[in-house]
Amino acid sequence: MKLLTGLIFCSLVLGVSSWFSFIREAYQGAEDMWRAYSDMKEANWRDSDKYFHARGNYDAAKRGPGGVWAAEVISDAREGIQSLMGRGHEDSMADQEANRWGRSGNDPNHYRPAGLPDKY
Repeated sequence: MKLLTGLIFCSLVLGVSSWFSFIREAYQGAEDMWRAYSDMKEANWRDSDKYFHARGNYDAAKRGPGGVWAAEVISDAREGIQSLMGRGHEDSMADQEANRWGRSGNDPNHYRPAGLPDKY
């Protein structure tokens, strides 16, 4: 439903050229989110979860409004699914805080754990 609402909003308010820009930003933002997730799995570093949440959202949001939208939809869906699977409410809320931190343009290194390799 959010996808349809976003597309209708873009086509009516932003115009056709901006609509294509929004779609491109959303796609690139989704790629940024996937890259952060892949890096988190590869790093397998203790207490790095919040950092990668913030970084994925930060990178996606830098793309523009489409990236912000994609980051929010992906983050909300991920946390919703994890809540249904019995993950703790407090941890989910902490993840969402890190998501909002990154999406707001704040430095994701705020959540960076000590010793995490510079590659990430």
